[in-house]
Amino acid sequence: MIGKMKLLHVIVLYNIGGAEMMLARLVGALGAPRYEHVVISLGRETSLTAHFRDSGVDVRCIGLERGRPSFAGLWHLRRIIDAEQPDILHGWMYHGNLAATVATIGTRHRLPVLWSIRQSLYSLQAEKAMTRLVIHAGKYFSSRAHLILYNSETSTRQHEAYGYCRHKSLVIPNGFDTDCFKPDSEARRAVRAELRIPKDSILIGLVARYHPMKDHGNFFRAATLLMERHSNVHFLLIGTGVTEEHRVFARLMHKCVVRDRIHLLGERQDIPRLTAALDIACSASAWGEGFSNAIGEAMACAVPCVGTDVGDTRKIIGDTGFVVPPGDAEALVAAWCTLIECGRQCRGALGQRARWRILKRYSLAAVAQQYAQVYARTTGAN
Repeated sequence: MIGKMKLLHVIVLYNIGGAEMMLARLVGALGAPRYEHVVISLGRETSLTAHFRDSGVDVRCIGLERGRPSFAGLWHLRRIIDAEQPDILHGWMYHGNLAATVATIGTRHRLPVLWSIRQSLYSLQAEKAMTRLVIHAGKYFSSRAHLILYNSETSTRQHEAYGYCRHKSLVIPNGFDTDCFKPDSEARRAVRAELRIPKDSILIGLVARYHPMKDHGNFFRAATLLMERHSNVHFLLIGTGVTEEHRVFARLMHKCVVRDRIHLLGERQDIPRLTAALDIACSASAWGEGFSNAIGEAMACAVPCVGTDVGDTRKIIGDTGFVVPPGDAEALVAAWCTLIECGRQCRGALGQRARWRILKRYSLAAVAQQYAQVYARTTGAN
């Protein structure tokens, strides 16, 4: 591989989610002098675009409003593409994929467009109207993609069954920085002190932005049920929108009889430290999850996990934790109880096994190399 490769990534940078985190990791792992990255956000300036810039990433904003696509926005995107003349255009998520493809229609030379699909597809009715439309349109435009990169096997099967081009599919899982996400006994002590949680309390965490698919309501139901069996438990919830100011969480907290044991921290920048402080990590998603970053990060921190059986969660956790049916609060509680009652030494052994699983299968270096190979093959084919 000789010379510099230029990549334009098309995405919507509104909230910190799995796709945004994976893009940030990838740009960091595949950097200068071999690669040049430009990130094009379809939306307006946000704190997230500023965060990318602070990390040294070149970010351009198209300025589209949520749910309001426009020909002017696509024309703006096309002008950027023409000016930058990248080797590859890489779309991220449904909106980024479709925009990248439509913006290149009618160009003089066939610029290879890669798609990244980051979620599973259990039901279109669970999505917003505009997202449903974009997913449906993607079915017809998918044949124009050079490759469709999925982050889970479940997502691949579901999208192919819906009509997405089968012979373009390739699965590349999420990758995790195991130097950043690692066991940290000091974090366990410090976080408990900050939150005024007793040292011997069990701390169960859910790292997930607010979205109906994350099913925070079921997590709250399970938390209430668990307190009937184990009183020495606290719950830590982290993510964009996860604050008492949000109407959903205001209602959940008002109805919750154990609200003094639930800590809503909202969006945080110290996720590795907070994750390492947990005794048990959880993913409660009801649908939509492709490959849970929160589960992978917790496993890298040697924290045993309980996740709902959505996307590839079962494959990720393996025999290092528990997988339960989505929406089943009793099953979630039963898994939590098993981990609580097995004792700290047992949880520690499961956590170490979990970290080894991430190191062996999902390290950032290994996953970034898979992307590098895709980029090399793509440019070599043109």
